[in-house]
Amino acid sequence: LPRPWFSAFAKKPKTQEAEEGSSVVFEAETEKSDAKVKWQCNSKDIASDTKYVITADGNVHSLTIKAITKEDANSYAVIAGGSKVKFELKVISKPDAPAEAPASEAGTVNVEPAPAPPPTAPTGEGHDPRPAEGECVKPHDNLSSCAGGNITFVAKVNAESLLKKPSIKWFKGKWMDLASKSGKHLQLKESYDRNTKVYTFEMHLIAAKANFAGAYRCEVTSKDKFDSCNFNLTVHGDSTDGNEDSGELDFSTLLKKSTEPDLDVWDILRHAPASEYEKIAFQYGITDLRGMLKRLKKMKKEEKKSEAFLKKLDPAYQVSKGHKIKLAVEVANPDVEVKWLKNGQELQPTGRYIFESVGNMRYLTINHCSLADDAAYCCVVGEEKCTTELFVKEPPILIVKNLEDQMVMKGERVELECEVSEEGANVKWEKDGVELTRDESFKYRFKKDGCKHVLMINEATKEDCGHYKVKTNGGESMAEVMVQEKELEIYQSIADLTVKAKDQAVFKCEVSDENVRGTWYKNGVEVKPDARINTTHIGRIHKLTIDDVKPEDEGDYTFVPDGYAFNLSAKLNFLEVKIDYVPRQDPPKIHLDCMGRTSESTIVVVAGNKLRLDVPITGDPAPTVIWTKGEKKTALSSSSVPECTNVGEEADSDKVITEGDDRVHVETTKGHCVFTIEGAEKQDEGVYSVVVRNPAGEDTADINVKVVDVPDPPQIPRILSVGEDSCVVEWDPPLFDGGQPIIGYVLERKKKKSYRWMRLNFDPYPETTYEAKRMIEGVPYEMRVYAVNSIGMSRHSPASQPFVPVAPTSEPTGLCVDDISDTSISLKWRPPERIGSAELEGYGVEYCKEGSKCSDEWIPAIQGLTERTSVIIRDLTTGDKLQFRVRAYNMAGPSPPATLAQHITIREIMQRPKIWLPRNLRQTLIKKVGDTVNIVIPFQGKPRPKVTWSKDGEPLNSAFASVRNSETDSILFIRKTERKHSGKYVLQVQIENVEDTATVTLQIVDLPGSPEALKIVDVWGFNVALEWKPPKDNGNCEITGYTIQKADKKTMEWYTIYEQYRRTHCVISDLIMGNEYVFRVFAINLVGLSPEPCNTFEPCVCVSSGIVYKPPTYKDPDFSEAPKFTHPLVNRSVVAGYNATLSCSVRGIPKPKVTWYKNKMDISNEAKYRMLSQQGVLTLEIRKPCLFDGGVYTCKAVNDSGEDSVECKLEVRRNNPQ
Repeated sequence: LPRPWFSAFAKKPKTQEAEEGSSVVFEAETEKSDAKVKWQCNSKDIASDTKYVITADGNVHSLTIKAITKEDANSYAVIAGGSKVKFELKVISKPDAPAEAPASEAGTVNVEPAPAPPPTAPTGEGHDPRPAEGECVKPHDNLSSCAGGNITFVAKVNAESLLKKPSIKWFKGKWMDLASKSGKHLQLKESYDRNTKVYTFEMHLIAAKANFAGAYRCEVTSKDKFDSCNFNLTVHGDSTDGNEDSGELDFSTLLKKSTEPDLDVWDILRHAPASEYEKIAFQYGITDLRGMLKRLKKMKKEEKKSEAFLKKLDPAYQVSKGHKIKLAVEVANPDVEVKWLKNGQELQPTGRYIFESVGNMRYLTINHCSLADDAAYCCVVGEEKCTTELFVKEPPILIVKNLEDQMVMKGERVELECEVSEEGANVKWEKDGVELTRDESFKYRFKKDGCKHVLMINEATKEDCGHYKVKTNGGESMAEVMVQEKELEIYQSIADLTVKAKDQAVFKCEVSDENVRGTWYKNGVEVKPDARINTTHIGRIHKLTIDDVKPEDEGDYTFVPDGYAFNLSAKLNFLEVKIDYVPRQDPPKIHLDCMGRTSESTIVVVAGNKLRLDVPITGDPAPTVIWTKGEKKTALSSSSVPECTNVGEEADSDKVITEGDDRVHVETTKGHCVFTIEGAEKQDEGVYSVVVRNPAGEDTADINVKVVDVPDPPQIPRILSVGEDSCVVEWDPPLFDGGQPIIGYVLERKKKKSYRWMRLNFDPYPETTYEAKRMIEGVPYEMRVYAVNSIGMSRHSPASQPFVPVAPTSEPTGLCVDDISDTSISLKWRPPERIGSAELEGYGVEYCKEGSKCSDEWIPAIQGLTERTSVIIRDLTTGDKLQFRVRAYNMAGPSPPATLAQHITIREIMQRPKIWLPRNLRQTLIKKVGDTVNIVIPFQGKPRPKVTWSKDGEPLNSAFASVRNSETDSILFIRKTERKHSGKYVLQVQIENVEDTATVTLQIVDLPGSPEALKIVDVWGFNVALEWKPPKDNGNCEITGYTIQKADKKTMEWYTIYEQYRRTHCVISDLIMGNEYVFRVFAINLVGLSPEPCNTFEPCVCVSSGIVYKPPTYKDPDFSEAPKFTHPLVNRSVVAGYNATLSCSVRGIPKPKVTWYKNKMDISNEAKYRMLSQQGVLTLEIRKPCLFDGGVYTCKAVNDSGEDSVECKLEVRRNNPQ
């Protein structure tokens, strides 16, 4: 295959313009610094001299042309290696000097292709108002001319990326549009250069007057893009004020010169009455009164605050095509109705236009915006309105169908086709980085059909090889075109001839290319046509005809095709005919001139061609000719009249072959016998014998005829393996080789969804296994094969099964042993880091024994593949040392293996038993009666430990609770709990003499019983005092409170007075005098209310009258109480250097005296200790204890009623920093 072509230039010179007399420099930058560069002008080499200066600095090469003249406007080129870049020099006339030539002065405004900064404008969402590729560049800020001279201003706009012609306006001053002043003194012109895509706009001022002086401005706009340029003009000479021919631009002669300082004219106009507008305009030089009034009206509108709108629309919005946008305004009246207009037409709500009203906000939502929605929108409320502009931005044009690589023969037509996402989109074609255009030779043609774009190259040549690229504003696609030289094939070679005097000799050959010419040679000397010798070339057939053959024409004749290094040769033999005037009988003789003039020869004919056996014979009288094939003979009785055609009969059959038969023709002339078969077929192959007889004798000759053809198609190709960008294909030879040995094979491939087959080799490939490369990973392909012999190429084989070039994945990662026992092992791993475009099919696990050749004796550990990343391999032999490996499989086959670092011995490893008690089971597990208990406790240990459960020190009965054990956990299950299931459950796991235990406390709770002994203690006024005792059955949990209810005896409707009441006595108030009441109390615990309440036995009556208050008599109560610790000290272990506290609580009346002891020594006066007492809570703070502060601490409380003490142990540990 040819190597792809790359450009040798990193930077290419471009076409430039220059004035006469100036100099110009062209620069080129090569990829390599040692590249040899050659410059040409009109295809002729350039050397350094006074005119041309050629320099080279590293990989930067330059050509300088000095003193440019009109003759230098030529086509130039730079050549490096096999790359050639063409460019042009355009010479423009030098303009006249302004002071010396008053008849012509030019001020030029050029819009060069350089990006311009966008002006600040509320265009919304990144709207860019710049002109396409343009920026105004001012050569001079101030221009001057003499009065009476002509002045020309030129503006050039680069329109390469503009869709339509830009518009230009010329202004004088701020407002005066000069388009309306065209006439005698002002002319506007424009032109367009299709080659450079540049618009040229000219403004001619003829016979300049002094009043033409002033500030000028040029503005260029194209759709949403804008650019401008300002410059000043000064005209020297006498003033023409008051003259009749002052010109159309004389608009300021009537204006008064103002000597006042600069003022804000718009501020004056804004506060002046309308009747003064004209006077102020003339006073300050404003000539465009209509424009002034429009601007002034707009300014006043902006000052006026809207009464209907609190928030108006933004000046402009931008949205991408196909997206939606929401326009929002805020109105002052929430009940007002609004109208939405588009370009002045009222919109109606549809599926695309949605109107919303939320409070004071009004919304217009436009769904699926299209280019038709690019318009001005207006929201109308009563007489007021606010407007905005919506710009719809077209999405980038994407390439849906990429270009495909192509390989063609020289002279064939090339079509590169792509498909884009939008119809009518503009695309740009490039070849090796150079843009392609439609030239005069129609070498490149561009076709656009909807979304399809086609680049057509007529009659491809070697120069057309390269990388072609199509670009849009949203992407690009590249393909490679390779052009191969056609190999000339010989369809029919020239053959040796034996002719007699005065006969005609015709040498004929046929080649594959009808455009190839050639030359005929005789004995190495070129044959010149004359009256007897003629050469012809018709299509693929070349002929050399020699009339009236003479003895000197005998020799070796050769045909040499032009441009090819081979020739075709044949020999012309001259047969002398002796005339014997003595009548006699000559025996017949067969004269065969082929195969060294032997009597037996072989003739090879291509199937489908004509088989012509021309046998020269002699004999007097004229002999009879009999043709036979094999054992069958075709008898031909020859007439003595040479002009007659004989009738052939089969000697051994009744079938008669006559002149009218379709394929077989027999002709006998004087001295010749011709046997012809039209369209030779395979069954015509065999040995043909010709027998000539006359009275003087007979002669016989055998001719072996072999019919050859193109071979049959090869068998269907088979894909043996695939790689990341390649595949190996194999096929079987054809069943029939066409009678000639197979020279080789030609392969083609195509993408499955494509219709274009691409040839992989042009020279026949001799093997039946081929590796195809340069394919795209993940794309389905098909292959087919042609067989080639010396006759030609067979039909193509059936296409192979579709295949996808993919690379195997990388090896699995993190292979390690998860678990091992005496007969099994558990492995786990992570997926490969690179999987590729093909789907992962699974993993294969293999092992081999230590001491064996692991490369040859890997044994599959599992049948087939597994999709998981872990596997358990069972039924292994204890004590074996095994090596394991894992490979990932995809369509391309297995990946490189992931192997363990060393061999693994199959033997269970002793592991201490350990119970992993869940966090929720480390505290009391509370369940209600009737609930289900399911306790799962995981553990570890190898070999499998012995698991036992016990309750309160007794083995657990299986009828009491269900237990299920596995290798890794134990489950305690109680289907329906009862109160008797409460208690401590102990789990014990044991391996030999090593064990571990865990305790789970289970508390089964139930509803409490009813409170007891509810009685009325006292009744006074509107109040009743109640008292009761706690229930005997608390439901196996703490009583959290009581619910007290009352009921009137008349209605017996119960009302709750207290809920979650903690005490066992209460006072009920707000009773009604004279009514009878009954009371009841419920007990409450964690489960709920007691099923039955405790009721009072007798009702309570509140007496309505006769109440006499008797003050109660009280005895002085004795509240004294001996000290008692309600919360003891707790043993503690602390770290040395960190403060520690010991706490307990005590009660006693009167308040007891507290004393702290360490090892029975009073520490009250020690500064290291701090004693605190608050509300009966006693705290001893030990500041930064050391190892000597450990010991037994005692707290002793003493009062008049008695004493009490508590003690604890304090352990101080060393501080060991990590």
